[in-house]
Amino acid sequence: MSGKLTMDKKVKDELDAFRERVRVEAEKIVFEAFPQKILDLQRLIESTYQTDSPFHPSHVANVTDATVYPRPSPGSAEPEAKKRKLDSGHGVNGVTTLNDDSHAKHPGKMVGNKHTAAVHEQLKRECELLAELCDKVKLWINLSMPKIEDGDNFGVQIQEDVLSEIHRSQESAYNLRDAARQDYLTRAKICSKIMKYPHLEDYTLALKEHDEKQLYIARQNLHDLRSIYAVLTDMLHKNIEKIRTPKGNNASAMY
Repeated sequence: MSGKLTMDKKVKDELDAFRERVRVEAEKIVFEAFPQKILDLQRLIESTYQTDSPFHPSHVANVTDATVYPRPSPGSAEPEAKKRKLDSGHGVNGVTTLNDDSHAKHPGKMVGNKHTAAVHEQLKRECELLAELCDKVKLWINLSMPKIEDGDNFGVQIQEDVLSEIHRSQESAYNLRDAARQDYLTRAKICSKIMKYPHLEDYTLALKEHDEKQLYIARQNLHDLRSIYAVLTDMLHKNIEKIRTPKGNNASAMY
């Protein structure tokens, strides 16, 4: 009868080295990256009250274009990047090209808000960074968990509670990152109304109000991101010993 299988020593050594790299990187995030992001975001929040900040609502008057531009004439030059068409007017292999308005009910063009798009891109990068950092800390805590056994599980409970908070923070980052998509969809609906009813001024006013609201929401999202980092940092620092050694002394309180 064959003996019990065991892990190859070389593989075990490589896995141990991997765990150590995960630990070092995660603790660097907890003690350096997270605190620095709190300070960076706080400075960014304070700067949003200056008129030269891209988050300031004063930009709305200059960046919201509610003009319905006429459809380009058939003889006008097409952009280089536009897909080649066949003589029949259809795209290659019969696929209609992007932005082909030949069959549009209300042919015309409205431009997007490039200012809020740039703000969305900045927020998306912040959300993606938060989600990435949370992933690395989660991996470290999961690898730090001891084997499952009876008794002395107070430290493990703390690890699980911290993991739950990190998971909630990650979900918040995903939801905040989705703000751009929601903005574009809602804005497109308002623009379609302007194109259909250009004589109704209220739709134009609605578009301007929508763009102003996006800048307000973007500022609030900065507050949310700052608060997420602050709560995570506080919780991790208060419970760092139990996270590192969950089977240690249970006399200390969780918070």
